[in-house]
Amino acid sequence: MSKAMKEAKQQIVGAVPCACPFTRALSRRDFLSTSLKVGAAAFTTGLLPKGDVNAEGRYNVLFIVVDDLRPLLGCYGHPEMHTPNIDRLAQRGTVFNRAYCQYPLCHPSRTSMLTGLRPETTRVVSNSAGFREKLPEAVTLPQYFKAYGYHTQSVGKVAQNLERQDDTYSWSVPSWTQPSRYAKRSVSPSWQALDVEDDELRDGKAAKHAVEVLKEIQNIRFFLAVGFRKPHLPFYAPKRYYELYEGENFSLPSSSNPPIDAPAIASGNSDGIRDFQDVPDEGALSDAKTLELIRAYAASTSYTDAQVGRVLDQLDALGLTEKTVIVFAGDHGFHLGEHGKWLKNTLFEVSLRSPLIVIVPGQTNPGTKTDALVELVDIYPTLCDMCHLPIPPELEGVSMAPVIAEPTHPWKTAAFSQLSRSGTRGYSIRTAQYRYTEWGNKGKRGRELYDYDVDPDETVNIVDYPENEELVAHLSEQLHAGWRAALPDMQQQIQVPQTLPWDINSDGIVDIRDLILVSNSFSVETPEYSKTDVNKDGQVDIVDLLLVAAHFGESSHAADRDAAPAKQGFHTKPRTYANIRPEHFDMVEEWLTEAYLADDSSAVFRHGISTLEGLLDSAIPEKTVLLPNYPNPFNPETWIPYDLAQAAEVYIHIYNLKGQSIRQLSLGFQTAGTYRTRSRAAYWNGRNSAGEAVASGIYFYTLQAGKIKATRQMVIIK
Repeated sequence: MSKAMKEAKQQIVGAVPCACPFTRALSRRDFLSTSLKVGAAAFTTGLLPKGDVNAEGRYNVLFIVVDDLRPLLGCYGHPEMHTPNIDRLAQRGTVFNRAYCQYPLCHPSRTSMLTGLRPETTRVVSNSAGFREKLPEAVTLPQYFKAYGYHTQSVGKVAQNLERQDDTYSWSVPSWTQPSRYAKRSVSPSWQALDVEDDELRDGKAAKHAVEVLKEIQNIRFFLAVGFRKPHLPFYAPKRYYELYEGENFSLPSSSNPPIDAPAIASGNSDGIRDFQDVPDEGALSDAKTLELIRAYAASTSYTDAQVGRVLDQLDALGLTEKTVIVFAGDHGFHLGEHGKWLKNTLFEVSLRSPLIVIVPGQTNPGTKTDALVELVDIYPTLCDMCHLPIPPELEGVSMAPVIAEPTHPWKTAAFSQLSRSGTRGYSIRTAQYRYTEWGNKGKRGRELYDYDVDPDETVNIVDYPENEELVAHLSEQLHAGWRAALPDMQQQIQVPQTLPWDINSDGIVDIRDLILVSNSFSVETPEYSKTDVNKDGQVDIVDLLLVAAHFGESSHAADRDAAPAKQGFHTKPRTYANIRPEHFDMVEEWLTEAYLADDSSAVFRHGISTLEGLLDSAIPEKTVLLPNYPNPFNPETWIPYDLAQAAEVYIHIYNLKGQSIRQLSLGFQTAGTYRTRSRAAYWNGRNSAGEAVASGIYFYTLQAGKIKATRQMVIIK
């Protein structure tokens, strides 16, 4: 990832804190008074106050993700399936018939969904890799909503495991989930109809907890993610869900063999199902065994459907349904014997195609289906769009809002997926009619082409048919052109706000004037500028000011954007503090004092405080001044701030009341600027030249900067 991209990401509200150490510096003004208030403030002040759930356009979000769920559901044209709760979701919203994951494996797919980035960007291509290690500056979907005042919480399996899921930047409270308990497969069956109640199994426990969480957070604006594990293997579910399918005649896969002429690498994944005690180690499964496993998968799916229903019932009972955007998705598809394969981890259709349903309160076309090609990476920008949040421009998906509004709207020309196997990468695109795949560099390890109009079950690879030579060349070009070339006409499809939400006076640039307008609106019942309430919580306070500060320097002017093409579309120009004048210094210090007192060490506070400190540290004062020190009230150490109107060698001498030299601090050559924050002010540890701690009392300190000399008095209190 380029340096410019990283810099752009750091300007997003809620971005990972900067690597520089953060220190809690208090203003020199009223230090002793304010320091006594810190303890009380810690109990009464949070980063983002409870949001108004009725704020215009700001819906709650319920994001439900299911493990290993293929579109084998009633609402996807499978009447044999008992999925009444997922089906009622479909009646409320939009069913995407052609939704595709970016990587057919749990962790890479979920990482792509939660970051809005594709696997080649996250570099997460296994269940063990973590995106924070590889992409520490990424801003996750819940992290972004958290930065805008949402309470974010997760229940059940949302990420691959608790270690990956409990990302402190993303969630307002620790994630609730249960450790995975993997049965010893060699002595365990692949399925069991258990004589238990729903809540005795993990997904039942997750549904019960999600119901409790909804009751707790019903009066605040929330982003709640709920993850269910079934129908992941082993297919263990309460027996009543197996009883739903007694006598049901499921269909066998059309072919239990790999496609004719397909490269060996295409179906080379190991079948985890072979590890179970009741499945033979090798050879084709019998028809009876295949049907037995399909029934078990169906029962597990119905068990999860019932848990989804419990969450939806609670949403209805609390009157939250009309205030909540709901996304229901599987993390990828699943083989049930197609091509002789089980599980996922292939680039075939059944492994890549996922169920996806989106419900928006008051949408114009509820209960509709669309054949538009969409991808799971599109969920992040769609939720931003539906909740009227700015869409981060570095996301690698696109909002599906136009398709939700009009299901037949022309959309993407292809969906992109990939897979790594034994060091070889496979890349695949799905168009309206075809799937084209290349294994290895330019297909050196094999290529595949399937025409779903004539061969919906991928029985024959037709990539080498002479009559398809031109088609293959075209699809290969489309594959290598990448996902950006497959996007719809963005100018017509996506509405781009003309002004930034933190540009308070709408003059096209976020600068000191916007900060002053927010500051002037503190505690004002009806602010002159409505945009000063940036997080829409009904009050203007330090949090709103820090949200503006976090975007300092951003611009909506085309000229400014064109001046920084390396930012990849980010509406910003290089951050500048040139318009910070000396008369602003005291005002910025007051903001910093309040921010330090309210700080909860979150990313937004750190980023906003860093900006305010930059305002003080980067401006050139009109004259050299020695300022009052701000001590630590519990020991003799202190910080001595000063302004330099011009560069000079700087020395500070400390004297006692008798005029005796106590300590000399040689600060060396300092450039012109302000030295008011702890990271820049002169530090004295309260010890004399012999290293002994000085006594409490009155002292004097002198600044020598070139020809300028100034003296002030300090009080040391132990």
